[in-house]
Amino acid sequence: MKQTWRWFGPRDLVSVDDMLQAGVQGVVTALHHVPTGDVWTPEEIARRKREIAYMADGAPSGLAWDVAESLPVSEDIKKQQGDWREHIANYKTSLHHLAAAGVQTVCYNFMPVLDWTRTDLNWRLPTGATCMRFDYADFAAFDIHILRRANAAADFPGDVVEDAARRFAGMSEDAQQALARNVVFGLPGAAEHFTLDDVRRHIAEYDAISPERLRAHFIDFLSEVAPVAEGLGLRLCCHPDDPPFDLLGLPRVMSTEADYKAIMDAVDIPANGITLCTGSLGARPDNDLPGMMHRLGDRVHFLHLRNVKRDTDALRGSFFEAEHLGGDTDMVAVLAAALAEEARRKAQGRADWSIPMRPDHGQDILDDLKRKAQPGYPAIGRLKGLAELRGIIATLSHPGAGRAA
Repeated sequence: MKQTWRWFGPRDLVSVDDMLQAGVQGVVTALHHVPTGDVWTPEEIARRKREIAYMADGAPSGLAWDVAESLPVSEDIKKQQGDWREHIANYKTSLHHLAAAGVQTVCYNFMPVLDWTRTDLNWRLPTGATCMRFDYADFAAFDIHILRRANAAADFPGDVVEDAARRFAGMSEDAQQALARNVVFGLPGAAEHFTLDDVRRHIAEYDAISPERLRAHFIDFLSEVAPVAEGLGLRLCCHPDDPPFDLLGLPRVMSTEADYKAIMDAVDIPANGITLCTGSLGARPDNDLPGMMHRLGDRVHFLHLRNVKRDTDALRGSFFEAEHLGGDTDMVAVLAAALAEEARRKAQGRADWSIPMRPDHGQDILDDLKRKAQPGYPAIGRLKGLAELRGIIATLSHPGAGRAA
């Protein structure tokens, strides 16, 4: 597996020098400042490549931009309204520009309105470390009492509705505002940030869009862009819903293995692939991550390796972002399946036999607690996770792996 690191550009508190010292082999980044739907120009792509290519003292870093994460899909495309056809044309143009610049893998998602959703961005653990958390009752308090979405209470179990009411009653105005900020926080460094009114407007526009219709829109999008990617030698890989269940009454179409299989079958070409995110998918107990890697591995183009610890085994529930080896997902089994897939590809002579991976998210530990980096993206917490993952990979790759002592 090619070990990569997500970087948010020159404003990221983790520098190119830091990435190099962490020992990563490639960089995952995006043009976060470009508004969604606009073209990624050759000039902007070249500038980001130059920023990656040099250390602070001007020495070559030896690092390259390997994965674009994310080339975002606009809300107009998802809803097939407004400028959606122009946005698809722009998406194709951006793919041409990325391919010309040597970027081979493009990650994206098809989540309506919000990107990943958390209720607490700095949840304190018994060790003193902090992490991101999704609390189902807090989210219900936001949805029912802060956003005041029509009929929101009907989407939650009765005990959760009661707990949400109690929690909301005990929140100060500052606490309410903090919860709202956390829920609509979205992606660090993104060009757009939603207000509550923006969220309400987008939700209203999804009233007539069922999961089946959203999936049809997704297939329409892929039918246009995936053949372009195939022709350019690019690999597209869709990130799952995060968390992988319905929120805000919005349709979700990439939460389970069945969801992925439906999309892979509908546009059945190699370029149409998967970002297997063990943290997002692992928040749902009926997702079998090692099994998904075995069964869908042929189309896994990118790996996000992180772990979550669920409070319960309910399909919709609370969870926090655990240490990479400390959550509910069997990371050793996932990595064993990924290495087996790489061996199959190598035997077949596939050029893409080495799957890029990155240590996704991380707990804030040690000096991370003072640096206040982007939520989920601390330097030391991710480095700790990468070191743990490297240890597993090295052990499983050893010639004696699997033999009894």
